[in-house]
Amino acid sequence: MSATVHSSSQTAALAAAAREEMLAHGLDPDFPPGVEDQLKGLRAGLPKSVGADGVRDLRMLAWSSIDNPESRDLDQVEYVEQLSDGSIRLLVGIADVDALVAPSTPIDTHAAKNTTSVYMGVTIFPMLPEALSTDLTSLVFGQDRAAHVVELTVGADGTVTPRDAYRAVLCNKAKLDYETVGAWLAGHGPVPAPIHASAELQAQLRLQHDAASRLKTHRYAAGALNIDSIEPRAVMANGNVVDIAVVDRNAARDLIEEFMIAANISMAEILKARGVSMIRRVVRQPKRWDGIVKLAHDMGDTLPDQPDGRALSAFLTSRRAADPEHFPDLSLTIVKLLGPGEYVVERATDPVDAGEHFGLAVAHYVHSTAPNRRFADLVVLRLSKATEAKAPAPYADEALAAIAAHCTEQERQSDAAERTMRKRIAATVLANRIGETFAATVTGKSDKGTFVRVFKPPVEGMLVHGGDTVDVGDTLTVRLTSTDPQRGFIDFAANTANAKDLTRKLDRARRKRGVAEQLRRYIGVAFDATVTGSGPSGVWVRLTQPPAGIPIVEGRVMRGGTSLKVGDHSRVRLVSTNPIRGFVDFDTVTADGAHANAGAS
Repeated sequence: MSATVHSSSQTAALAAAAREEMLAHGLDPDFPPGVEDQLKGLRAGLPKSVGADGVRDLRMLAWSSIDNPESRDLDQVEYVEQLSDGSIRLLVGIADVDALVAPSTPIDTHAAKNTTSVYMGVTIFPMLPEALSTDLTSLVFGQDRAAHVVELTVGADGTVTPRDAYRAVLCNKAKLDYETVGAWLAGHGPVPAPIHASAELQAQLRLQHDAASRLKTHRYAAGALNIDSIEPRAVMANGNVVDIAVVDRNAARDLIEEFMIAANISMAEILKARGVSMIRRVVRQPKRWDGIVKLAHDMGDTLPDQPDGRALSAFLTSRRAADPEHFPDLSLTIVKLLGPGEYVVERATDPVDAGEHFGLAVAHYVHSTAPNRRFADLVVLRLSKATEAKAPAPYADEALAAIAAHCTEQERQSDAAERTMRKRIAATVLANRIGETFAATVTGKSDKGTFVRVFKPPVEGMLVHGGDTVDVGDTLTVRLTSTDPQRGFIDFAANTANAKDLTRKLDRARRKRGVAEQLRRYIGVAFDATVTGSGPSGVWVRLTQPPAGIPIVEGRVMRGGTSLKVGDHSRVRLVSTNPIRGFVDFDTVTADGAHANAGAS
């Protein structure tokens, strides 16, 4: 048994490359002997009888799931109930993989080795066989399924109070997707088709949205980081990869994220109260706090010298409010500077906590809501079920420590494999664009080299010339010099003549970040300007009388500047600024005060 692959002529080579990457990173692309025989014995498996060993019957509740439209490995469903005191009862149903996959069986052994499903763009290597992850252990629509339920209440102020964790049988009443639910909740889309005829499910989603909003507000007030994740995905057409797009956040994605976090926090608290050792997820301290401080300084803000989650959260919240359009670019840089998380063991006998999750501003956090896709979640599920049944712990502390270390390492390897495949796909897309220039930000710097991320399309590559001068968070213009789809290499060079010129441009770019931020309140205002540059890349101007306190304002004329030459004087109107990249954009203004080329697309 092996991975599922999108069928196409072009993707065949990429799928073969994905398999190579799995092997190169110590991940097994194939299920071992014995898995097929084990599956044959499971296909007739059904959830335990209601009432047996305390299994609760929750099939009457209006459960629903929200995921990508194509997703079939459904780990999580949700149900909410309004309580008389103003709080909201939240039940998060999690696929009970352990009900069909016992420890040390062939399927479990494979899951324990890879520890995660690996998503390679054109290929998926699932942690569990698809007969399980997309069917028997998936919370699929309309089917009774074994589940593990985490119950909690969300206070009027968004505080989370864990209640219980227990086994149940449930039925998913509506399989929903992020885009249609997000548009509907935001008020600019119709009622999603699966709940169009159900007033109960519509009310469910609205109350879920209310609960998620409370949770989000409380987390940010407590110092959780207000970050937008950037998820590049291959765009397919006629069996070929034609582009790379970024998945946008919306209300539905926020809802699922908030419920996932609340359930994981509650599970950690419940296990702690039950006195059991557990695998925790932590981000101890930012890897490059100095880089975060410098980035904030370039944007006119100040952060303390020592890591401070609340201060960083306040900075990010203010940046999101000030410039929501470009917030994902800032988020990516912050994520890179924070560094990765890790799995650690918190023993029941430990006198102190194993550490907190810096990005979430919580002391107790586990991964528990995706046992079809992550082995750590399956382990936590087994720990919870054992404590519920008052049975011996399924893992000794030493075994948990080994699992935690292995999960951390395999996550690092799978991330590296996925990253390389994204580069291979991107190299395929960019193969015919050698010599073009792109706006980019520096995302990493190590002994291996300096790496940058191009904004459009959202791809990463190595800065093979000019990397010694830049640092993480810097923005610059780069030129694509070469691609190698076979190895996933994408090479850029700083678009400058020499190191001295690059240093000058970087200093200028850092200054322009602050200028772009200061200019935000002047959007729509007209100024007199002098043309300082004109060529194939565009027309550039400098304001002759910039706003008070800003000595130099330079920017690009986006419309109406085709006839302008260096030295010309023109009236321009500020139309946009980008404090992340330091961009300042103008349109020319005609004699009657109208935009030049008004109505142009």
